[in-house]
Amino acid sequence: MLQDKLGSLRNAISSAGDLEGRFVHDLDECITLSSLIAGSALYNRGDELSGRSVLLATRDQLTTASALIELDGVARRLVLCPPDVPLEHFPYIVETAEIDAIVSDRNALQLGKPKPMYFSPCSRKLEPSSQNGFVHHQTEWVLLTSGTTGLPKLVAHTLESLAGAIQPGERPAQPIVWSTFYDIRRYGGLQIFLRAMLSGSTLVLSSGHESTADFLARAAASNVTHISGTPSHWRRALMSSSAHLITPRYVRLSGEIVDQAILNKLRSTYTQAKLVHAFASTEAGVAFEVHDGSSGFPGEALTATSGVEMKIEDGTLRIRSPRAASRYLGERAPRLKGEDGFVDTTDIVETKDGRCYFAGRRDGVINVGGLKVFPEEIEAVINRHPEVHMSAVRSKKSPVMGSLVVADVVLKPQSDGMTHDVRAIQDDILLLCRESLSSHKIPAAINVVPSLAIAESGKVMRRNA
Repeated sequence: MLQDKLGSLRNAISSAGDLEGRFVHDLDECITLSSLIAGSALYNRGDELSGRSVLLATRDQLTTASALIELDGVARRLVLCPPDVPLEHFPYIVETAEIDAIVSDRNALQLGKPKPMYFSPCSRKLEPSSQNGFVHHQTEWVLLTSGTTGLPKLVAHTLESLAGAIQPGERPAQPIVWSTFYDIRRYGGLQIFLRAMLSGSTLVLSSGHESTADFLARAAASNVTHISGTPSHWRRALMSSSAHLITPRYVRLSGEIVDQAILNKLRSTYTQAKLVHAFASTEAGVAFEVHDGSSGFPGEALTATSGVEMKIEDGTLRIRSPRAASRYLGERAPRLKGEDGFVDTTDIVETKDGRCYFAGRRDGVINVGGLKVFPEEIEAVINRHPEVHMSAVRSKKSPVMGSLVVADVVLKPQSDGMTHDVRAIQDDILLLCRESLSSHKIPAAINVVPSLAIAESGKVMRRNA
């Protein structure tokens, strides 16, 4: 096991090779990787936090990174709290995860501390640790993901499962500088954090306090070579005036269905970059990567992915893997895995000419007159239109059909300053849909909108009207 071999994240980073010249950047600060693993006052309180179930609630990602390094192997459980978790959810999280300590750079009262417990303040200030890399526990890492009731699901991992798809190798001939649009307190961002840490690379963290343009400019100034995000992240980035400032060697997409339109746009913008899209989820872990520049994935990936078993059952992708989470926390939590050990991703997969394509999520289907419609399938068609930047398909209640399909569309800016012929574009989009889709999937309305709401997770926020 990774934890048995390396002891803790701290020891794993120390074993990743020469850390000279490697840094972690955020909006306000640049810290050497060697300083980050040297510790802070938080680690000096390791005995007080040893064996505890710790809620980690920090303002910024750099403080989170420091605390993760210091507490893995010390705490019994670490719960990573994203910045957008509503205050009213904290009591539920505390009870479900049996939290008995909070580590935060915020005032305890700001967290609505629901019951007396150990509170450990942490800060960005680093100082050499008096401890000597002790490891008392195999820490359980808990990530939050959206739940159907509005309350988050608490998903339990280990360092081994989280790092299962990462292959630490020899120091590359050219330095690697990682960055991501994701927050490292979410699964997608945590993957990039671990990739950078376990390979001894430099890491540039994003900030919720800066615009996409400013982040891309900062990434360019830091010579970012490898960068990841959701398709929605990338669509927003490509609209930015700073999109051409970065010259990555590696571009990665995950978290949403990757259609051919966004792959083509990235290929034409970053001509020298290796383009990779991956399927991963908080529950199932990283399943596979696609390197051929095409949407979907080859059918042989289902049986030829080393260390990962996959199958399509009842239309959805099922995964059994040591990279998967172990369970959901909570007495009334649903089972994460079936009796056969497979995780049902609820992602619908359709096969055509030997290639598999994601159609959408089982719980995201729109019922139009008793017929199923997946919003993502329609979006993929709309996004092929040359004037469309991105789209989001939603349902609208209908007294006759139950629901109708409506599309909200963001158009590309006109380079010559002219205004769009919106009516003509709407007609073109409808024609494209009629040529490619069954009649019940054709949008009843095409709304041109200035922007689409993107959730903190980097995914398009979907709503019904």
